[in-house]
Amino acid sequence: MTPFTDRLRSVQLARQSLLCIGLDTDVTRLPSHLPRTPEGVLEFNKRIIDATHDLACAYKLNLAFYEALGEQGWSVLNATRRHLPASVIAIADGKRGDIGSSSELYARSLVQELAFDASTVHPYMGRDSLEPFFRSPGHGVFVLTLTSNTGARDLQYLKTGGKPLYEAVIARVKRWNTNHNLGLVAGATRPAQLKRIRSLAPQLPLLIPGVGAQGGDLKRAVLNGCNREGLLAIINAGRNVIYASGGTDFAEAARQAATTMRDQINQVRSPQR
Repeated sequence: MTPFTDRLRSVQLARQSLLCIGLDTDVTRLPSHLPRTPEGVLEFNKRIIDATHDLACAYKLNLAFYEALGEQGWSVLNATRRHLPASVIAIADGKRGDIGSSSELYARSLVQELAFDASTVHPYMGRDSLEPFFRSPGHGVFVLTLTSNTGARDLQYLKTGGKPLYEAVIARVKRWNTNHNLGLVAGATRPAQLKRIRSLAPQLPLLIPGVGAQGGDLKRAVLNGCNREGLLAIINAGRNVIYASGGTDFAEAARQAATTMRDQINQVRSPQR
């Protein structure tokens, strides 16, 4: 089985794209001509995917938006996952992390049943809470390292051995990466720290949320997040792409927004190739 990091590199090279589109679809923000129902969410997602799939290297689905739909949400999540082409990376953003049978079942759900290519997890409970996700070399595991939210300073910057806790997380993830399928989540709103993270983990994939609506600077995210090949940074864009228009032209507007962002990313990373 091809290790996840190798597959990600191949996908990014083949598509010449680092763009990840976040399908965090809020049923209350659907265009007015679509029903604000689970069926409307699925129709919206399918049209966004159809309009943008050749522009992105990955799609990220935040599980909370689907769980909030109630009993139909799981079906919408599954159908959206199945609609994604096999040539892109499908990321389940659930920030899982538990011990024993709970972790085993979380992993079974996302890795086997829904067949996502990668998952996000949190490291607070230690290695044994994440091992069920690590086992398959083909499944990528992005470990929360330094997040974009204000409360990140409550814990992530605490000093341990004279260094911030997030650096201790990086050191452990590097040791755990025997299957070459682990990566880090690092927010675009912290560019100096993102640069430091890349220096500490020069060959780990970085999932970088926070560009656009959350205020992260795209150019700095690309420059600080890419490796020396100009690869292995996954730049996530959600609201500024999928809600580029609230009208009947929403899919066409999403394509234009995604095209612009992909091209801006490539202009920045091109000197590094």
